[in-house]
Amino acid sequence: MLLGSCSSAKDSDSPAASQTRPVITIMAPLHFPQGPDSALVEQIEEMTGTNLIIDWVPDEIYTDKMNAALTMNSLKKATFVKYTDYIFLKSAIRSGMFWEIGPYLSEYPNLKRLNDSILNQTAVDGKIYGLYTERPSSRQGVIIRADWLEKLKLDPPNTIDQLYNVMKQFTYGDPDGDGKQDTIGLTDRNDLVFGAFKTLSSYFGTPNNWAAENHSIIPEFETPQYKDTMDFMRKLYNEKLINQEFVVTSKDIQRDLLISGKAGVYIGSMTDVQRLSNEAKQINPDARFTVVNRIEGPDGYKVWSIPNFNGLFLFSKSAIKTEDELKQVLAFFDRSMEADAANLMKYGLEGKHYALEGKDVLLPVKSEQLRISEVSPLYSLMIADLSNPNLMKVAQEDPLLALAEKLTVDNEKFIVKDPTVNLESVTFDEHSEELNKIIADATYHYILGQIDGDGFNREIERWKRSGGEQIIEEFTKSYFD
Repeated sequence: MLLGSCSSAKDSDSPAASQTRPVITIMAPLHFPQGPDSALVEQIEEMTGTNLIIDWVPDEIYTDKMNAALTMNSLKKATFVKYTDYIFLKSAIRSGMFWEIGPYLSEYPNLKRLNDSILNQTAVDGKIYGLYTERPSSRQGVIIRADWLEKLKLDPPNTIDQLYNVMKQFTYGDPDGDGKQDTIGLTDRNDLVFGAFKTLSSYFGTPNNWAAENHSIIPEFETPQYKDTMDFMRKLYNEKLINQEFVVTSKDIQRDLLISGKAGVYIGSMTDVQRLSNEAKQINPDARFTVVNRIEGPDGYKVWSIPNFNGLFLFSKSAIKTEDELKQVLAFFDRSMEADAANLMKYGLEGKHYALEGKDVLLPVKSEQLRISEVSPLYSLMIADLSNPNLMKVAQEDPLLALAEKLTVDNEKFIVKDPTVNLESVTFDEHSEELNKIIADATYHYILGQIDGDGFNREIERWKRSGGEQIIEEFTKSYFD
């Protein structure tokens, strides 16, 4: 799906000048209904001296589209790869499909300032292949309808039991006051990682993908905490406290259930609350939201984390034939970090999308929808934005977003890390995608009541026979040796 802009000659410059610009092809995820304003893309092209051809792919199909491009050897010059997909590409990286860019970074004024720690988190066999998009360790938490809590005289939940009770009351307590049983507690989607499951799992004390115990690396799904989480989700499903089609629900539909007032709890990235709240208020001006990050479980406060990159741009050797071409693409990303381009991508145009208060940015509420529709999709192109000193600061943030960001910082106090990050397992790199599907399917089947505990254990054994046991051995050797 080509939703982006292919620039040729612009009215503002000569055809000859435009034709001599390097063409940069990019594949990037689209988290919004449509791509950015083409006029903004044209300004970025002029600032960076490039012609951009951007394939904006809806986020819910991005992984499939990226994998198809990988299989067909039709990747763009710069292809974004999500963190959750990156681990599956390491074999392709080792096979020489992508450029190693580490040796070139020192040639660029902005790229040479990239965080060494985060670059090392992305490394494959000690080599740097990608430019990372930056993120905190964990934004995970619970977004809740505050007005529903108030109507039902409930406090924001602080424990798993209280969270369950909120979901139950939101389903059966008529929180919208229409006299009908037409609401549910939790809205979820077909994603065991960035949907509700993994965050709930960390509240129960489940390790983050793997645990290092008794001189062995143990997969999370062999722990009792993982099975406790499945039991909890099964209870939500059986009691109809969750959308019954969550296994096949897209992110857009999941969000719509919350926005439209059909559901009252959303578990995921807390910083989504501002946009969710603003869209919900367009339907019901009385809708109010709050955010909670501390849900106490059997082992206290826990929340899963990822390394400090949300994903990264890789550079295909099939699309970039020469070192000079690679340098052109790297030069585009370096130039995009300068103040004029970076602030355009982050905030849009002064006077239209934002105002200035001294040197700080003001984001008027009246411009919110315009920023979302015209500017926000560009965020997918921004690398290392959290630490980019060229970006202007926001003078006064939306109170809900400010709360979400404060709680994101608080999450750092009890994050659970994946002990296998940067460990070596050739079997994992080559076969984890199909092996993960075995466990994902088994998890869903258990939650839906289609298999029991013995059935789930049989799927674990199938996972082990299919290469899982070898992964455990390789990770164990890499971790403890």
